[in-house]
Amino acid sequence: MIAKSTLVVSLFVLSMTFASSLAADSSGNQSTPPMQAIAAAIKKVVFTPSTPMPAKNTIPEQIVEEQDALVFTAPPRETSEVAKETYQPVAAYLSQVIGRKVRYKYPGTWGVYRTEMLQGGYDIIFDGPHFNSYRMEKLSHNILVKIPERHEFAVIVKKDSKPFQNVRQMAGRTFCTHAPPNLGTLVLLGQFDNPSRQPVIINTKGWDKIYAGVVAGKCVGGILPVLNLKKYDNTGLTRIVFKTPAMPNQAFSAGPRVSPEDQAKIAQALASADASGPTEKLRAAYKVGDSFSLANNQEYSGLAEYLRNEWGYY
Repeated sequence: MIAKSTLVVSLFVLSMTFASSLAADSSGNQSTPPMQAIAAAIKKVVFTPSTPMPAKNTIPEQIVEEQDALVFTAPPRETSEVAKETYQPVAAYLSQVIGRKVRYKYPGTWGVYRTEMLQGGYDIIFDGPHFNSYRMEKLSHNILVKIPERHEFAVIVKKDSKPFQNVRQMAGRTFCTHAPPNLGTLVLLGQFDNPSRQPVIINTKGWDKIYAGVVAGKCVGGILPVLNLKKYDNTGLTRIVFKTPAMPNQAFSAGPRVSPEDQAKIAQALASADASGPTEKLRAAYKVGDSFSLANNQEYSGLAEYLRNEWGYY
């Protein structure tokens, strides 16, 4: 309306300004008089209806569904292609369970993963126990299901490394391990109070490569799950100098955009036999076994402390 009023006023001013000129120019011309032409133009502008805005209920359903979608993610530990093959079936399964679109989103980098998570950009997440604990304490997430097997980490050295009888004697030594914020690495760093005596981390991807790095002398020590150590060291080439207490394993959590009713549905669905197909690749990748088991917030309490010295979390 404002635009039309402005146009009407402008046309009126123009008509008054140039009326005499138009009249003079049109003398002897038998066509429509200029003032009548201007009046006709004004009438056309004022009384021609504008194109109506589409009603809200005419917005395509797929757009509304996508805008309302819940975002499911996991750390970028795999390539984009492998991650989609692993997690997309889980997202599709959860969409059916709660009757609401669940969209898998690959974070790309650990930096993006951390930033988006801290900003509340993810609704459903599968990752390590320290992250689950942090979201529970800081982001109002609830922990739904977990890998049943409990987590224990072992710090190892070569069997003939006699000088080292405990982990504190290894201050400043080289360790084969994953880069932080891997939980095993954070557990290792937590054993050394003096910043100047922290271990030297040799970034090594894969528990098998961590074990092999210690055996080959690439690094003095390494840290890996006890279950993996038992699998690799069947000939007794290494020795344990430190072992953590058992702690809960990786888990799924859900944030405040997921209603309590839907959180309950998701937990039951992921722990049920119906999830065997959609979670097959995920369970195989992380040695879950036949199914996930139900979890609760209390058992993950306090594990966020391992992120205390990681940038951005506290």
